[in-house]
Amino acid sequence: MQNIVLVGPMGAGKSTIGRGLAGLLRRAFHDTDDEIRKRTGVDIPTIFEYEGEEGFRQRETAVLDSLLEKDGIILATGGGIVERPENRERLKDAFVIYLRVPVEEQFRRTRRSRNRPLLTQSEDPRARLQALFERRDPLYQQVADMVLEGRGRRVRDAVNGVCSALQMKRPDLCERRAGSE
Repeated sequence: MQNIVLVGPMGAGKSTIGRGLAGLLRRAFHDTDDEIRKRTGVDIPTIFEYEGEEGFRQRETAVLDSLLEKDGIILATGGGIVERPENRERLKDAFVIYLRVPVEEQFRRTRRSRNRPLLTQSEDPRARLQALFERRDPLYQQVADMVLEGRGRRVRDAVNGVCSALQMKRPDLCERRAGSE
């Protein structure tokens, strides 16, 4: 069964929606950032502090490669996963959903987080989010099989919305198994 991968900016809800979708579809859920934390034993800001963004991106690529070897998973990725051409190429084997969220919504969702080094190291986090959006939005669009606007919905509604959109486009990927409701 084809893997379903959620991409999008920080604060888009990839992990939250991914967990809900995995529960609904009774599939295994993975998150690249969680996997990096498990493998290293430290949080993402610590990796950025000691290895910089490039070191983190190398780890992220290795984790993406290993997780996409699995079959039929739901995978939430970090916001910068699309920055590397090799990652974009690797995502072609999966069904990719881009959760597109306006910068103002991202800022509202992430402004208090201390685990987002690209924001905490910036003097103007909102401007940083805008710059990241402008650079990454075309890359997300490039890898996406489906683009869903993700703003202001409750988690359950967002998960059901993703599943409904999947059923319309790829019903084979969104089969609800007995007892999953």
